[in-house]
Amino acid sequence: MSAGTLFIVSAPSGAGKTSLVKALLARDPTLGLSVSCTTRPPREGEQDGVHYHFLDPGVFRRAVADGAFLEHAEVFGNLYGTRERDVRDCLGEGRDLILEIDWQGARQVRARLPDAVGIFVLPPSIAELERRLRGRGTDDETVIARRMQQARADMAHYAEYDYLVVNDRFEDALDGLQSIAVAERLRLGRQRARLGPLLEGLG
Repeated sequence: MSAGTLFIVSAPSGAGKTSLVKALLARDPTLGLSVSCTTRPPREGEQDGVHYHFLDPGVFRRAVADGAFLEHAEVFGNLYGTRERDVRDCLGEGRDLILEIDWQGARQVRARLPDAVGIFVLPPSIAELERRLRGRGTDDETVIARRMQQARADMAHYAEYDYLVVNDRFEDALDGLQSIAVAERLRLGRQRARLGPLLEGLG
């Protein structure tokens, strides 16, 4: 079976990345979601192996030392990482996979998997991003200020990606993500791998 496509999706906190990816997966069941590892405790309703692989910090650090991660980073005091074996096994079976990570992780992944397709999700404006963060009602002013500062730093790396999607109207942004997935599957190189017998018969 031909190799699958790895889609890297990044965005600043509050841009709606997670909601968009969840909706895309519901629309397109041929896409899978890479399950990352983290040292943060599970939130209410989260299941180990479904939302994340929840690891003890010591176990996580040993995996880093063993070179088991395709990428890893510390975010707001917690460790996050993607096991390379999990991703390569999935792609090797011909399945397309979405990886939700920040720009630092994306840079690490593309150094080792240069064919990965990078998509960056932007908010329609800085003011709207702040409004969305405040609308969560879960963070105090200090946390919001820190998240806004981090968001600006994250968005400065948009040019490292192949595609930019602005999440102004949710359905439009979702259509954009789906269009990218479809277009990438129709690239000549990937179609050659999938349509070998047909193309060979064309002379």
